[in-house]
Amino acid sequence: MAIVTIKMDKTWTTPQKILVILAHPDDAEFFCGATLAKWAEAGHKITYALLTCGDKGNANTQLDGDALCRVRHKEQRDAAKIIGAEEVHFLGRPDGYLVPDMDTRRVATRAIRQFAPDILVSCDPTNLFPSEYYPLNHPDHRAAGQVVLDAVFPAAGSPLFFPELLAEGLEPHAPKEVWLSLTSQPNTTIDVTETWEKKIEAILKHKSQVKDPEMVKERMRLFGKTEDSPQDAPRYEEHFKVLRWRR
Repeated sequence: MAIVTIKMDKTWTTPQKILVILAHPDDAEFFCGATLAKWAEAGHKITYALLTCGDKGNANTQLDGDALCRVRHKEQRDAAKIIGAEEVHFLGRPDGYLVPDMDTRRVATRAIRQFAPDILVSCDPTNLFPSEYYPLNHPDHRAAGQVVLDAVFPAAGSPLFFPELLAEGLEPHAPKEVWLSLTSQPNTTIDVTETWEKKIEAILKHKSQVKDPEMVKERMRLFGKTEDSPQDAPRYEEHFKVLRWRR
């Protein structure tokens, strides 16, 4: 499949409302943080809505789930400030047990209607084996991508789905585009050379997840670099499967 290079100044002529729905704190930074930073610098409004607080993302048995949840809330908000995201919300689903059931679909539909984004960002639910650095995708990631797609079409834009949301005053809303990160079937690539270091800086705010910051820096400077990059001037890219509706 051909990869299309998108230049944001020619794609979106006005500021966009961008909603990021992913499973865990740090997913946004790892999956597409440089693109989000680039969009924020261009004046687009970015909101995070994370399905879980990542309270099982630690092997330290001395730290219980509630304490880790509080830590990860703070880490995510610190990272989001670096990216340029304006809001961070946690949607209260169970970390590690995330499934694309009807309750979670309702939660995602509520977020889409509440924040009414022009652009919705999530991850590709079909990507089981992402890369040599990340050989098996977390089931929460796949569940998050699936539930977002199930929510965005047809539920979020139809008044006949989840009428209880109408009772909450949440009118139907359909985003113009869905951008799926962490995909093995990209149709869009973004040059993020100028914001790659900002991505790394944001990732390092997730201290509970980053055991060796220097190793992470080294790996991230290798990961994402284009094959044709000059040694002294590396170029970085992030890839997406973009879905657009014709209305």
